[in-house]
Amino acid sequence: MAASELYTKFARVWIPDPEEVWKSAELLKDYKPGDKVLLLHLEEGKDLEYRLDPKTKELPHLRNPDILVGENDLTALSYLHEPAVLHNLRVRFIDSKLIYTYCGIVLVAINPYEQLPIYGEDIINAYSGQNMGDMDPHIFAVAEEAYKQMARDERNQSIIVSGESGAGKTVSAKYAMRYFATVSGSASEANVEEKVLASNPIMESIGNAKTTRNDNSSRFGKYIEIGFDKRYRIIGANMRTYLLEKSRVVFQAEEERNYHIFYQLCASAQLPEFKMLRLGNANSFHYTKQGSSPVIEGVDDAKEMAHTRQACTLLGISESYQMGIFRILAGILHLGNVAFTSRDSDSCTIPPKHEPLSIFCDLMGVDYEEMCHWLCHRKLATATETYIKPISKLQATNARDALAKHIYAKLFNWIVDHVNQALHSAVKQHSFIGVLDIYGFETFEINSFEQFCINYANEKLQQQFNMHVFKLEQEEYMKEQIPWTLIDFYDNQPCINLIESKLGILDLLDEECKMPKGTDDTWAQKLYNTHLNKCTLFEKPRLSNKAFIIQHFADKVEYQCEGFLEKNKDTVFEEQIKVLKSSKFKMLPELFQDDEKAISPTSATSSGRTPLTRIPAKATKGRPGQTAKEHKKTVGHQFRNSLHLLMETLNATTPHYVRCIKPNDFKFPFTFDEKRAVQQLRACGVLETIRISAAGFPSRWTYQEFFSRYRVLMKQKDVLGDRKQTCKNVLEKLILDKDKYQFGKTKIFFRAGQVAYLEKLRADKLRAACIRIQKTIRGWLLRKKYLRMRKAAITVQRYVRGYQARCYAKFLRRTKAAVIIQKYWRMYVVHKKYKIKRAATIVLQSYLRGYLARNRYRKILREHKAVIIQKWVRGWLARTHYKKSMHAIIYLQCCFRRMMAKRELKKLKIEARSVERYKKLHIGMENKIMQLQRKVDEQNKDYKCLLEKLTNLEGVYNSETEKLRSDLERLQLSEEEAKVATGRVLSLQEEIAKLRKDLEQTQSEKKTIEERADRYKQETEQLVSNLKEENTLLKQEKETLNHLIVEQAKEMTETMEKKLVEETKQLELELNDERLRYQNLLNEFSRLEERYDDLKEEMTLMVNVPKPGHKRTDSTHSSNESEYTFSSEIADTEDIPSRTEEPSEKKVPLDMSLFLKLQKRVTELEQEKQVMQDELDRKEEQMLRSKAKEEERPQIRGAELEYESLKRQELESENKKLKNELNELRKALSEKSAPEVTAPGAPAYRVLMEQLTSVSEELDVRKEEVLILRSQLVSQKEAIQPKNTMTDSTILLEDVQKMKDKGEIAQAYIGLKETNRSSAMDYHELNEDGELWLVYEGLKQANRLLESQLQSQKRSHENEAEALRGEIQSLKEENNRQQQLLAQNLQLPPEARIEASLQHEITRLTNENLDLMEQLEKQDKTVRKLKKQLKVFAKKIGELEVGQMENISPGQIIDEPIRPVNIPRKEKDFQGMLEYKKEDEQKLVKNLILELKPRGVAVNLIPGLPAYILFMCVRHADYLNDDQKVRSLLTSTINSIKKVLKKRGDDFETVSFWLSNTCRFLHCLKQYSGEEGFMKHNTSRQNEHCLTNFDLAEYRQVLSDLAIQIYQQLVRVLENILQPMIVSGMLEHETIQGVSGVKPTGLRKRTSSIADEGTYTLDSILRQLNSFHSVMCQHGMDPELIKQVVKQMFYIVGAITLNNLLLRKDMCSWSKGMQIRYNVSQLEEWLRDKNLMNSGAKETLEPLIQAAQLLQVKKKTDDDAEAICSMCNALTTAQIVKVLNLYTPVNEFEERVSVSFIRTIQMRLRDRKDSPQLLMDAKHIFPVTFPFNPSSLALETIQIPASLGLGFISRV
Repeated sequence: MAASELYTKFARVWIPDPEEVWKSAELLKDYKPGDKVLLLHLEEGKDLEYRLDPKTKELPHLRNPDILVGENDLTALSYLHEPAVLHNLRVRFIDSKLIYTYCGIVLVAINPYEQLPIYGEDIINAYSGQNMGDMDPHIFAVAEEAYKQMARDERNQSIIVSGESGAGKTVSAKYAMRYFATVSGSASEANVEEKVLASNPIMESIGNAKTTRNDNSSRFGKYIEIGFDKRYRIIGANMRTYLLEKSRVVFQAEEERNYHIFYQLCASAQLPEFKMLRLGNANSFHYTKQGSSPVIEGVDDAKEMAHTRQACTLLGISESYQMGIFRILAGILHLGNVAFTSRDSDSCTIPPKHEPLSIFCDLMGVDYEEMCHWLCHRKLATATETYIKPISKLQATNARDALAKHIYAKLFNWIVDHVNQALHSAVKQHSFIGVLDIYGFETFEINSFEQFCINYANEKLQQQFNMHVFKLEQEEYMKEQIPWTLIDFYDNQPCINLIESKLGILDLLDEECKMPKGTDDTWAQKLYNTHLNKCTLFEKPRLSNKAFIIQHFADKVEYQCEGFLEKNKDTVFEEQIKVLKSSKFKMLPELFQDDEKAISPTSATSSGRTPLTRIPAKATKGRPGQTAKEHKKTVGHQFRNSLHLLMETLNATTPHYVRCIKPNDFKFPFTFDEKRAVQQLRACGVLETIRISAAGFPSRWTYQEFFSRYRVLMKQKDVLGDRKQTCKNVLEKLILDKDKYQFGKTKIFFRAGQVAYLEKLRADKLRAACIRIQKTIRGWLLRKKYLRMRKAAITVQRYVRGYQARCYAKFLRRTKAAVIIQKYWRMYVVHKKYKIKRAATIVLQSYLRGYLARNRYRKILREHKAVIIQKWVRGWLARTHYKKSMHAIIYLQCCFRRMMAKRELKKLKIEARSVERYKKLHIGMENKIMQLQRKVDEQNKDYKCLLEKLTNLEGVYNSETEKLRSDLERLQLSEEEAKVATGRVLSLQEEIAKLRKDLEQTQSEKKTIEERADRYKQETEQLVSNLKEENTLLKQEKETLNHLIVEQAKEMTETMEKKLVEETKQLELELNDERLRYQNLLNEFSRLEERYDDLKEEMTLMVNVPKPGHKRTDSTHSSNESEYTFSSEIADTEDIPSRTEEPSEKKVPLDMSLFLKLQKRVTELEQEKQVMQDELDRKEEQMLRSKAKEEERPQIRGAELEYESLKRQELESENKKLKNELNELRKALSEKSAPEVTAPGAPAYRVLMEQLTSVSEELDVRKEEVLILRSQLVSQKEAIQPKNTMTDSTILLEDVQKMKDKGEIAQAYIGLKETNRSSAMDYHELNEDGELWLVYEGLKQANRLLESQLQSQKRSHENEAEALRGEIQSLKEENNRQQQLLAQNLQLPPEARIEASLQHEITRLTNENLDLMEQLEKQDKTVRKLKKQLKVFAKKIGELEVGQMENISPGQIIDEPIRPVNIPRKEKDFQGMLEYKKEDEQKLVKNLILELKPRGVAVNLIPGLPAYILFMCVRHADYLNDDQKVRSLLTSTINSIKKVLKKRGDDFETVSFWLSNTCRFLHCLKQYSGEEGFMKHNTSRQNEHCLTNFDLAEYRQVLSDLAIQIYQQLVRVLENILQPMIVSGMLEHETIQGVSGVKPTGLRKRTSSIADEGTYTLDSILRQLNSFHSVMCQHGMDPELIKQVVKQMFYIVGAITLNNLLLRKDMCSWSKGMQIRYNVSQLEEWLRDKNLMNSGAKETLEPLIQAAQLLQVKKKTDDDAEAICSMCNALTTAQIVKVLNLYTPVNEFEERVSVSFIRTIQMRLRDRKDSPQLLMDAKHIFPVTFPFNPSSLALETIQIPASLGLGFISRV
């Protein structure tokens, strides 16, 4: 294909740029061969003429299509060159915030300088088990690939992490090790993976430091081998270190720090154990203050010190050794403060009693004088003698620093040795994965020996890398059977030879070090003489004779020769070392033990670096007489040996490469510096990989992918059945140059640029198709528009022409009419003008005449008025003069009177100011008030006296009247005698006169009194009326207040309902959390139990080697002690002889580490439970308190209002009745006289009896109502209160939702709390036979019994006291009522008194009658209750007698009489029980549980049959009152179910079958427990089958826990079956064919989205769901439980799909969103078909649905952002941003999401409080509940099939 075909107009190219390295431009016209200039248009809007190189005539690099920008793999790019790689990395890093990118076999990692949430355990789980190309690039993907290849190929692996300082090498290596530790786990309980991770903080503290480029820079290289066993679990690790930078101990550049450990020590100096170290601030030590940057922002050195010590403890370094390490480190710090003073130019001394030196000697345990001497002197040895020479101050300072570096290097090696010992495993290592964390290529302004060694190592690693890449390419070509052509790639073997060969740079350096007077200059001259002009890779700088240049693979580097020899020799004075070896401090000599041996694995080798190798380097052969000095190898030689050993290790493994890139030098987050990035890409070999790939066939497609992508370029006739042949035919037509592609066995290989050409053809074809579609549609639209317009025009013309004709006819008619109108109008106008003129003339005449007449009249009137005005003016003037005179006189009088009044006022004011006057006035007022008060009191007394006198006078008057009458009679009788005795008559007449006078006087007094009484009566009536008015006002106020109260009550009720709903939701959440915690604890318990069983089996196998014919004890035997059982004697006795044959099994010693770990776990769980219990109690108290406060006001007010209204209505009705009765009594009393009223036949008596009977009838009615209300209240209380015997672990969610009252929910919550208390830890494992547990249980039961008795007595006493209080209150009320009635009767007249007394007597008799009837009712109720109990006891006695008669022998039957009444015999009336012998229990369990096949039972028999059989056996044991048999059967059942699940736990049918049967068994125990709450739905026959002797509530708890464990195991089985299908079926498979296209995949081939035979589709998932559902339905699983299982399945599907979507950039496209929504709709359709839409399963898919919608919605404007924020409420902010960042167009017609839009989304969502976690927890299991589901099946109708082999049991 010619270049002119690609370099056309609008083609985009890359041109070099000094600032941005590469700049994008667009061609303005087509390129033609021979053109010297290209016309370009830059992105910033400028035009440019780009001149081609006249020699090479190379065209600029073409830019990849936008669809390929941002690819996961750089080799997927069509154009493979430097600008394409750089641009792709920049787009991924800046725009998509993606730091990882593949480049063939290399993972490029760019340091973001920001903490990213992509390393959590959820991400690890997501990458675990995935193919490397299936997920987005990640360090975890590389680690997973290494782990899988180790297991698959059984070959050791290596992960090589390299890069500049600050590029993130250490972090990458750390995350890789964390991945291995998390995925593989450890093979023992020693937690090796934790120890491997714990080595990181130790090595970072002693080997990392702050530099100008990195705050945590590793100043050494390390290679960690992580060992695995045959099951690929971590068993240990080993670490080798390289190139420790010792010079940092004594010197740091500006803005740098020493090693972290020194600053951690200084920060922790105040700790008590560090007082002896005598440390201070870091600025007080010379070795830590040189960089002037002792603090790292955001790092707390004291906390880091605690982490370091904790890691040391975990790795087994004891406290004493730790303190020893800190002593040595503190000694190094104090040694740095030792100062020297010069005596002369050749000698120096240390001041006497120098404090830093004395502290150093104390810490190191050496002699002060000796150390002081050898710091200032050295020993020189010649052939004949030895002498001591003083040294200068500079030499002494250098010797001090050398000693400090040497001590630190030895300590570093010692720590590494101990870390390796801690990580060493006694188990044989099967394979390992090595992680190499080493410097990348370095070049600085001044490069010395350290940079030389680093670059030498990188040359070796680059050579190995190139060979590996070349080998992979060759293998790929041979695998696909493509002709192999030699690819030219850079071979750096000449550079390596220059360094390490004979007479190479290192060889000459070692030779110069052996020379007595060798210097850096002489060595440089040797280098020039040997290599200059002989080796092209070696050069000499122009302006220097002390430097040399080497052309490395990455760049030219100039090395300064100064210091090479000294660093290579690594000189330390032997005398100083001897002083340290003689230390009293035991740890210090240990550091220098290897000095006396040959080169050890931990020997120091460099003044600047320290290699550490696991295998010692080979020592050079020497003469026997050689000294130790001659045996010592140089640093370069030792480093070369270590490097060769490392390369041998790497060559023996499969390498994986991670290249870390530093994006900028300023540590700015997500800032990309193109220049720095290009330098590192060139240095780390990424561009070399690209070049090698580009030299061959970099783009590779499978035939199916090519056909799917480029189907649009084919015609229908080109498509054949054979895809391979179809692709060949099409390619031959599309690409004429056959050298541009090759057909492999399974793939098509393309050269660079061909995929872009095909993409261009595809885009052109699609664009042409779009244009054709647009043309056709636009033509069709325009034709339709033209036809509509033509039809509209014709219609408009028709209407317009008709309108014009009508207008013309109308015009003619108007013209004729106008002529007629004109004629009449003109006549009218002329006539009107004449009339107007005539009328105007007449008017003018009349007005003129009137005007003249009015003028004459005005003149006469004016003269008359002038006369009148004169008269009035004169009178006014006279009156005015008079008024002025009078006013003056009155004014004088007023002034005089005012003066007199002022004088009088002044006097009064003086008097008023005096205090005495005030007092007098005040006393007078007080006296007046007192007098008035006294007068009022006297009037009241007088009034009372007058009233008394009036009553007395009335009595006297009555008596006198009677006396007068009697006297009158006497006088009439003695009238005759009076005639005789006249004298007496006169006297009598005088007395009569006196009496009359007295009578008149009394009558007058009576009148006055009556007048006063009338006045008083009027006043009282007035007062009463006033009171009535006030009463009406008060009633109105009361009504308004009642109205306000009602309104407030309504408002409070609404608020309370809202609060109640919120609190209900909160309680539901807390309930679910508590349930989830409980079920997680159960899961942990079962895991530990299984672990314990496995360990016990392993210990048994290790201790006792099985012999032939030996049978192993059942593994579930040990689990009997961990169950919730009452006896430890009952166990799984399936194989009893094995116990007697091998008693040694019981004597196997317990693993103490496991026991301590379990014990620690138990204490942690107990503490956690106690904390949860305290928190639950506190929340419960707060809830009850708030409930009481909130419910008091509205409930009390509402109750009072209702009570008052009811009471008012009752009082009104009673008042009416009493009035009627009073009227009837009055009538009856008025009819008869008083003595006849009380006669038995009298009407009054009859009325009283009738009223009494009516009252009694009403009382009966009220009693019945009261009884009904009481029964309803009791039933409600029983329904609300939790049963004491119920200890189920959960309250059903449905029941909680039905509870509308807050009190019910609170009680349910309390019930749950009590349930959780009951599920405490098992303490029956305290001793071997469980005696302590039994004693503890007995004490608990006794305490409970005593507590219940005390509570019952307390309740009875409280009831009695309450009754007595009620009686006292009633007596008080009766007494008050009697007193009131007596006072009222005294004030009534005699007739009214009789009526009141009768009424009172009637009321008293009625109350007594009511009390007697209540007592009678209570006695009747008691009698009925006793009769019922008597019947029950009689029935039980009869049943017992029948049982005893069955057990009595025939002889006893003859001796004892038989009562036929007590033996109710019914023919074939089964009791729903199954009888078996105790010795047949194991056979029952074996046939019914262990050997039962679920498939046969589910298909042929009724669901839950094993559960029914087991319960019927339990019923019979309960009937016999055999507690031992009940315990044994239940324990064996539980253990056998566990054994079956352990054996066949991965079989869905088995787990589902036993989950269904366990739940049915649990429901049976509840249904037939005899508790009223579970007996509501039972028939009377089923109620007769209830358990009678035992309360199995605790076993119900055990079965509930077992059901939870089975459910969790079922979920795990579901997950294991579904997980391989989900990603393929939901994401990768194209359910809607042709919607999504396939993009180029690069070297990391992804899983194809085209359905092959082995791939899963959505139909596979639906078939599997149908299979699960049908199996559960066949097993008779509860419908509610099926809904929960389906909900969990859909959650797994949604979570795994969404997690993969968030980790796969190729899946985030518009077409994939459509596929996902279609797949979800199919799942919803499945739910509808199964009637499971209300199971909550659809809601679990909501995050996935919203993610699919997010992929499809518009993502441009602010309105779109608002719509996305409101739509994606189920997604977290991190997930939304991640999807938007990953959104990738599949076709050119789609657009990427802009960075500004993503920032807008982040701004809008910043206030949303959601989890920062990116992925959903796919392992999350919803808390399960087991709603009570009673069975309608009658137990007596169940038949036992013969196929179960249960012939030894019989129906009862």
